[in-house]
Amino acid sequence: MLSFQPFAVRDLARRLAALALPALLLLGCTSDQSALLPSSAELAPRVSPIQRASDREHLRLLEAFGGEYRAPVARAALETIVQKLAAASGGQIGSYEITILNSPVVNAFALPTGRLYVTRGLLALANDSSEIASVVAHEIAHVTAQHAVQRAEREAESVLVSQVVSQVLNDPVAGAAVQAGSKLSLAKFSRQQELAADQISVQNIARAGFDPYGAGRFLAALGRNTAFRNASQGQSAEGRRLDILSSHPSTPERVAAVTAAARQIGAPGIGERDPLRWLSVVEGIAYGDDPRDGIVRGRNYVNSALRIAFTAPDGFQLEAARDMVIGVSANGAQALRFDAVTIKPEQTLEAYVASGWIDGVETSAVEKLEIGGLPAVVATGKGTDWSFRLAAVQAGSRVYRFIMAARSGSDPERPLRSVIASFRSLSPGEAQAVRPMQIRLVAAAPGDTPASMAARMAGQERAQELFMVLNGLDRGPLVPGQRYKIVAD
Repeated sequence: MLSFQPFAVRDLARRLAALALPALLLLGCTSDQSALLPSSAELAPRVSPIQRASDREHLRLLEAFGGEYRAPVARAALETIVQKLAAASGGQIGSYEITILNSPVVNAFALPTGRLYVTRGLLALANDSSEIASVVAHEIAHVTAQHAVQRAEREAESVLVSQVVSQVLNDPVAGAAVQAGSKLSLAKFSRQQELAADQISVQNIARAGFDPYGAGRFLAALGRNTAFRNASQGQSAEGRRLDILSSHPSTPERVAAVTAAARQIGAPGIGERDPLRWLSVVEGIAYGDDPRDGIVRGRNYVNSALRIAFTAPDGFQLEAARDMVIGVSANGAQALRFDAVTIKPEQTLEAYVASGWIDGVETSAVEKLEIGGLPAVVATGKGTDWSFRLAAVQAGSRVYRFIMAARSGSDPERPLRSVIASFRSLSPGEAQAVRPMQIRLVAAAPGDTPASMAARMAGQERAQELFMVLNGLDRGPLVPGQRYKIVAD
């Protein structure tokens, strides 16, 4: 068993990630008028304060989650589901609008105005229409039950949506970690509100004609996915993460509650599931990292937009975001951050590094060298509890920065030298060859097993476990002729 200390390492990752925080906050703080609103002054009085807040926060959410993911077939399927659920739900506030977010994390949430959001990572996890309907119904239930309003009833109307989004984006420190780790938590409703939304969603998906047992199946899938992700990051299944389950009651409790609610409606086998239709919806959806942010494959990071690549030291786990890459060693004693900045034309690399990147860290012993044919410097840094090795590689006005941190008593020199030695520029052909992974459907042949299907998922760590998670399987043989999800390019 790995010796891992998640809270201390997570704190370090947050401090490293905090360097990028102003970019996240800038979008929500610098503009009083959303780009989604018409510029005509005549229309301004007809836009309510809460609608203005919703428009602003919609842009913030798009920025934080990688923008809108364009998938017309999936969007049309979701809109049909939303229409059915809206017609079946009581206390509808008006129209609902759903957005697919370009994020691999499994998450969904809603603004009090009826704007609904699901990530492409969540779409890939669902295995039939009733499962995805249960997610959408849960978020609609928060809106119709006015849970956010109850939480903020003493707040001014124009602050309401911002409060919800601030909770989605969490506090500033966690918000910075979110940018680094591509993980965002749902707005933190109370335990009672979450269980109430579950109950409402089961009733509404049944009224809309969907299988009410879909809620329990998807919650079980969420639990398996969270356990899989946490284990791959060296954490136990009980470790708290900033994902869809981080602020919700425990999965077994919720599964038991929604299953009991479904039994009150009828025996299993009622309502629409239509797995074949849903699988055709998710086929071709991107899985994992967006190539614009760079792609992590094991210890390798490749960015086709910047045309660069590097390999993390042995035992490191990498995770890519739009603005940076964060890595943590298997034993939790060391952490890596990589990003890029622009320096002033008159500023030298030595002066830039000596100016300090991290508050409270003094740099010294600046060494000039060449990395991948580019000018570079390496420096030593020292903090209270951590020691640092810093490297900067210059390509024109852009500077690529590596920060390797280690607990006191552990020297980060060797892992830093390893990673910068692997840093290289990609040829145009190599950059063009970088492709995102996608969800593909494969029919099981007689004799196929989870292991044989997982063998088709080249480059995926723990591929057999991932295959089981994506297809909602616990065990058992595969059904010949049935189509299953795999991850392939």
